[in-house]
Amino acid sequence: MTANNLQELLDQTGDTVGMLRSSQLGTYIYPVVPSEFTNWRREQKAWQETAVLFDQSHHMFNLFMSGPGAIELISDTGINSVANFPVDTAKQFVPVTPAGNVIGDGILFRLAEEEYVYVGRAPGANWLQFKGGTGGYDVDIRNDPRSPSRPYGKAVSRDLWRFQIQGPNAWPIIEKLNGGDVEQLKFFRMGTMTIAGETVRTLRHGMAGAPGLEIWGPYESYDRIREAVLEAGQEFGIEPVGSRAYSTNTLESGWIPSPLPAIYTGEELRPYREWLGADSYEATNAIAGSFVSDDIEDYYTNPWELGYGSFVKFDHDFVGRDALEALDRDAQRRKVTLEWNSDDLATLLASPVQGARYQFFDLPNANYGSSNFDQVVDADGTVLGVSMFTGISANEQKGLSLATVSPDVPHGAEVRVVWGEPDGGSAKSTVEPHEQFEVRAIVSPVPYATMARETYRGGWRTSGNA
Repeated sequence: MTANNLQELLDQTGDTVGMLRSSQLGTYIYPVVPSEFTNWRREQKAWQETAVLFDQSHHMFNLFMSGPGAIELISDTGINSVANFPVDTAKQFVPVTPAGNVIGDGILFRLAEEEYVYVGRAPGANWLQFKGGTGGYDVDIRNDPRSPSRPYGKAVSRDLWRFQIQGPNAWPIIEKLNGGDVEQLKFFRMGTMTIAGETVRTLRHGMAGAPGLEIWGPYESYDRIREAVLEAGQEFGIEPVGSRAYSTNTLESGWIPSPLPAIYTGEELRPYREWLGADSYEATNAIAGSFVSDDIEDYYTNPWELGYGSFVKFDHDFVGRDALEALDRDAQRRKVTLEWNSDDLATLLASPVQGARYQFFDLPNANYGSSNFDQVVDADGTVLGVSMFTGISANEQKGLSLATVSPDVPHGAEVRVVWGEPDGGSAKSTVEPHEQFEVRAIVSPVPYATMARETYRGGWRTSGNA
């Protein structure tokens, strides 16, 4: 019988972990933007050495919320405080379940007194849309979904284009575009600037220790604005970044972008699972990696494990507050970077020409599921945590992964990442029969890049360092 929603799908399969580990969705696709403009190594190096144009127009949801009840909805669903959230600011927004586990995260912009937009992956947008539509809030909600993963040549359009100009040479490019000085607002403060005669909204951002901007405007001006940015940036060495390199900037900066939305259990969440479609992100998400448990809750993460502990504010009531207040924060896993042993990584990379014994390690992003969980173990095989996002940085000339590990594992410790799935691998479309391989790795700080670690504003990028 065809399932009409996620709950029916779970009832029919009776095996949530098996369903998600066998998903045919494959890896998370960053759609529409070309894979490479030059090559991924050159594009990665540009964000530390010159400047880059990130095109974020297609892979994220825009959820527009307006009305007097919007701020109440945001306060009731987020671990973040809204006590200080003036117009023209933004903050990272993190909702959790009643059990205190993370559903997702994204950036929340306050555009006007009663006007907000959430920008991020589907889980956070879905949760806000559900709660806003069923909770009796005086709020209007409009969802602008991400572009199709595979448009097959069909025309694609969004409400907004969204770019970032980042890197050491970003600010001279920004001021050249504007035809004069642009005030360097504080981090996550919003303003405006002029590009090609059009006033666009801006968000103060930063990368590689240098100020930069996220900019956005109506999709109809996409081509004109993009061409103007690249033309102005030519003398400063700007590189447009393709979808292949784009996702790997997080390896250096320290954000874990794809935790499993913790919504598959709990009777309180049954109405939500009945609201989610059988083709939703949550229903088709692919779990990958060497960590395998029969209990889907073993894949859930809480804010402290992902480095979001500093966001949790108990100055307001929100879904999951009681559970988070009861947690022993010092006992939670902490976010780290794992620096992979280069000799072991070379063994994996050589596998395709030596009989393909091991799970394929793609470049520069090696993740082969939407939510990735590789066991991190000590020399005796004791599980210390999970590695959740893996790839290669041309800047650091290292294989890196972002992980959450036991709090007593110190920086500098050698651990092992179990690469590949047990029993020859799952039925995912990204997996072929293989053996597992243990890669030695050094537990390292977050962010890994020295410049980012020394200059980034405190918060989710640095809290894993504590």
